[in-house]
Amino acid sequence: MTRLPALSVIGTPTKRNALLEVAAEADRRGFAGLASPGINGNLALCGSLAHVTNEIPFWTSIQPIYHSHFGEVAITAGHIAEVSNGRFRLGLGVSHAPAMDRLGIDTGKPLGDMRTYVNGIRSAERASGALPPILLATLRDKMLDLALEVGDGAIWANASRSYMPTQVARIPDDRRATFSLANMVPTVIDADRDAARAIHRRTLGGYIVLPNYRNYWKQAGYAEEMEAIEAALAAGDRDALPGLMTDRWLDDCTISGSPIEVRDQLEAWFDTGVLPIAVMSSTSGGQLHAIGQLFELFS
Repeated sequence: MTRLPALSVIGTPTKRNALLEVAAEADRRGFAGLASPGINGNLALCGSLAHVTNEIPFWTSIQPIYHSHFGEVAITAGHIAEVSNGRFRLGLGVSHAPAMDRLGIDTGKPLGDMRTYVNGIRSAERASGALPPILLATLRDKMLDLALEVGDGAIWANASRSYMPTQVARIPDDRRATFSLANMVPTVIDADRDAARAIHRRTLGGYIVLPNYRNYWKQAGYAEEMEAIEAALAAGDRDALPGLMTDRWLDDCTISGSPIEVRDQLEAWFDTGVLPIAVMSSTSGGQLHAIGQLFELFS
C-alpha cells in the first residue's frame, strides 16, 4: 500500500484562498497531514484549515515561542483543536537567533525557555479548554529528550535521513506508538537532479549560516562539509558556499529526482519511523505548482 506523506502549506499573501483549496484537495486525496511553517501567520492558517478540511490532521511546524505569550497561544490552540474535532497539533519551536534579532526579540536558553513555555501552555488549559498534543521542533538530542519529557512528539527540519535511526533509537519502546515523529524535507520533482539540487542549495543556503544547524549536521556525520562552510563564512566568502554543499550531504537532507525516485525517497523516510513532510519547491513554478506535481505523483 502506498504511504502518502504530509504536506507543508504556507499562507502566502494573495494566494491564501488558492492554498485552502489545495489543502481541501490534500484532505480528499488522503495525505497524512498538513504542516504550517512559522511564517505568514501559521496559527491563522490553521484556523482556516479547521473549516475547509474534514479528516486530515494539521499542525504548526512550528509556532515560534518568542512571538506570542503562552496564554494567548494556549487559547488559540484550544479553540482550533475544538472546532477541528481534535485534528490540530501545536508544534512549538525556538526559531533561530538571527530571525529573533531582526525582530528585536531577546531570547534566552532554548531548553529552559521551551520547558517554561510548554509548562505555561499547560497551566492555561482552564481558560483554553482541552489542549491539542504538543510537538517540539527538534534537531539534536537534548531537545528530543525534552520533547519526550514534556511533549507528545518531535518535528525536525532538513534532517539527515542516514542519521535519523540513531535519534529514533532514543525513544523508549513504550512511547513509540503514541509519540509523533516528523521531518520537514525539501522536495523537488525533476528528473534533472542537478537542477533540483540547485533549488535545494538555495533553500538550505539560509540554514547553513546558522550555528545550531551546522552543529546538528556535524553530529550527523558531515563535519568536513560544515567546517569548510565555517571557514568560508569566517573569511567572508559567501560565494564559495554553494560549492561546499556537497551532493552527498544535500541528498541526505532533501528529496529530488524523477517521480519514481521521489516516491522511493519518501518511502525511505517512512522506513525510518519518521513521517516525511514534503516541503515542495519546483524548477518550473511556485508553491502551488509544486504541490500539483506532488498530487500528480500520487494520482
